Amino acid sequence: MRTSVIIASVFISLSIAGMTQADSLGSKLEKQLRGSQNKNNLSETEASGGVKEALAQGVSRAIKQLGREDGFNKDPLVRILVPKQLRKISDLSLQMGAGKKVDEFELSMNRAAEKAIPAAADIFADAVRQMTIQDAVNIVRGDENAGTKFFRRVTEDKLRTKFMPIIADATLKTGVTKRYKEMSGKNSGITKLLGGGEAIDLDRYVTDKAMDGLYHYVGEQEKDIRKNPLKQSSNLLRKVFGK
Repeated sequence: MRTSVIIASVFISLSIAGMTQADSLGSKLEKQLRGSQNKNNLSETEASGGVKEALAQGVSRAIKQLGREDGFNKDPLVRILVPKQLRKISDLSLQMGAGKKVDEFELSMNRAAEKAIPAAADIFADAVRQMTIQDAVNIVRGDENAGTKFFRRVTEDKLRTKFMPIIADATLKTGVTKRYKEMSGKNSGITKLLGGGEAIDLDRYVTDKAMDGLYHYVGEQEKDIRKNPLKQSSNLLRKVFGK
């Protein structure tokens, strides 16, 4: 039992701290387990739970960061811009002094994305709960975004299904289509010639961009957790890494 606990605990250290810190944290855990088995005995369940909790913390922070007002709108890394197909129209609008209409259109899309993000919590929580020991091993042996890639693989379809109706409702309430029409209204005669038109699914576009932004920050949180494991400590992680 002691051997399996040590191995599982080393997996935690790798998952949280990254491969460059694996030896030092793994040795620390092994010494702790050998020296304080009676005082601070860690079960295999607790050890593997540490991996899940560390990743869950990162997801939670990403959701809180983006799922608030201006979480997307004022973040240049994930702010949702006019779709590429409409860039010529937006540029023309700017030249004609209708820059405010472009800004309002982009703001309405970002507001819709911010409304949808909190709905991701349950989906990611299910993914964490269903993570197997083998999943954890693969994450440990993978690159610095291995956990994020796992999340994307197992949550992407469910997330899109969950987001679409929320964003469709939000785009209606924030006036995405209305703002688009206002932006391109004066230019409607040449909209199709410039690549715009009814073919653009704005709800799908906002949904995809919202998901991209969320996975981006899940990845950033994973990197931070790997580099700074002790800073992320919860009660369980303090038990695992405590002196």
